[in-house]
Amino acid sequence: MNIALIGYGEVGRILAEDLVPQGHNVTAYDLKLDNEAGNALREHAAKANVALAASHVAATRGAHLVLSAVTASQAVAVAQAVAPAIEKGAFFLDFNSASPGAKIRAAEIVDAAGGRYVEGAVMTSIPPYRIKVPLLLGGPHAAALEPVLKPLGFAPQVSSEQLGVASATKMCRSVMIKGLEAMVIESFTTARHYGVEDAVIASLHETFPGIDWEQQAAYFFQRVIEHGRRRSEEVREVAVTVREAGLEPHSAAGTAERQAWIADLADAGAFGAKGTKDFARSADWRIEADRILQKAKP
Repeated sequence: MNIALIGYGEVGRILAEDLVPQGHNVTAYDLKLDNEAGNALREHAAKANVALAASHVAATRGAHLVLSAVTASQAVAVAQAVAPAIEKGAFFLDFNSASPGAKIRAAEIVDAAGGRYVEGAVMTSIPPYRIKVPLLLGGPHAAALEPVLKPLGFAPQVSSEQLGVASATKMCRSVMIKGLEAMVIESFTTARHYGVEDAVIASLHETFPGIDWEQQAAYFFQRVIEHGRRRSEEVREVAVTVREAGLEPHSAAGTAERQAWIADLADAGAFGAKGTKDFARSADWRIEADRILQKAKP
């Protein structure tokens, strides 16, 4: 197959690594290719035998399957960018964590151009599962795409023929998961300031004995430090989803701000030079909490 990857970040690179060895032709485009940050992407593409395109249109032209894996805020913009080049009948799989309303708008654009839009909702973190990550499909073309994806190694499941159902499932889950990340960082860092972290963890373990809070905290700190910017954009889409339901997104809005704040600290070098691995990779999340507290001081 000719496969176009729009977005060559963590998700795009993992998909490319799993698809190219199967013999498929993978072409990728990412906005970062147009600046200095694109050097690492070009190096990866050369090693992975991925062709890099100069634009959305160039990547999309001739593709049987277009995979959109960008930041949540760009989901509709990508649909608009690829529409002029999408092949008649080609599938467009939207991996992005966008609200049901955004997915519906993107679908209208792709389908009007002759493509077949399918919303995808990734239901857990991709790195451990890679291409086999649990994936909900939605929309009138979902059932047709499912048998195409399975031989490629994906683990798809049709959620609904109605657009928005799969993404609503993902967004409601993210209220909890991304919110828990933000709460753990806020709670544990504050507890570290007061010197009561061990007592807090002991109390949590008594209430939720099935969770290893030390290990979970280390994982949450790592993921938010690495991907807080992308996560904050996703949770802003979560907030939009909550508003579309008629509720005020108090929790989601606060989570987005906390995730974005950590991303700002990471960009400012609070956890080591940007792009390095100079942050906690052990079970001890305290190193990062201390760095956050240092930056938070007046």
